[in-house]
Amino acid sequence: MSRELAERRQIHWAKTKSLTFVVLFIWFVFSLVTPWFARELDSFSFLGFELGYYLIVQGSLIVFVLLIVVQNLLQDRIDDAFGAGSID
Repeated sequence: MSRELAERRQIHWAKTKSLTFVVLFIWFVFSLVTPWFARELDSFSFLGFELGYYLIVQGSLIVFVLLIVVQNLLQDRIDDAFGAGSID
């Protein structure tokens, strides 16, 4: 394996790892931190619902779906930039 290819793979892995850490952090916030502070968030309302309830029931689900979509789009860009994407 050439030195240039090894460097490209190393950069690809670093970018993939960084994206993974960001995605995991956002997941952590919306799956553990937000429910932890739900009672404090209930002092605010959103669309007639207490904010803590709304974020847990609807907001987290929306964030998780968007997180999957955005993560896949960004990973595809990273893969395409380094020639690791699928061949179509």
